[in-house]
Amino acid sequence: MAAPLREKLIGLVEPLLANLGYELVELELSTGHGSGMLRVYIDRAAGIGIEPAGVGIEDCERVSREISALLDVHDPIPTAYRLEVSTPGLDRVLRTPAHFARFAGARVETELAVPREGRRRFTGRLAQVGATGIELTVDGTQVPLAYTDIFRARLAPEWPDTSGKGRKR
Repeated sequence: MAAPLREKLIGLVEPLLANLGYELVELELSTGHGSGMLRVYIDRAAGIGIEPAGVGIEDCERVSREISALLDVHDPIPTAYRLEVSTPGLDRVLRTPAHFARFAGARVETELAVPREGRRRFTGRLAQVGATGIELTVDGTQVPLAYTDIFRARLAPEWPDTSGKGRKR
């Protein structure tokens, strides 16, 4: 999705969700042959932990109706599209500093916009969250990452230890 359209959609949807008591986790627009799909991932504004804080199908339906009405008025998407509203799931996208702060200590997968020393992906424990970036613990090493350098970030699943060494991957 083009950055200006994405920012415009976020600018329209985020305040609406806040007024309804929800938080915009992520917004995706994929376009195809004359039509597309707009996916909006929501959580409760006071969501706790990895699982959605009580967001159910009724919440998604309500938000879908409200977003649909808002987009009908503003008509920002130039092609036909379908709207889908969902919860973020276990591999939740981390998009804002507040998202990172909520999941401090969790295992996170990041992808950088530009490779650093030949490496684009870092997976580790979210050790610190600051105003300008985060710090991951990757294989015992602290790796600072600026928000501006992060292309994509999401929670990484915790795998049970099957090695007998007491370590999660």
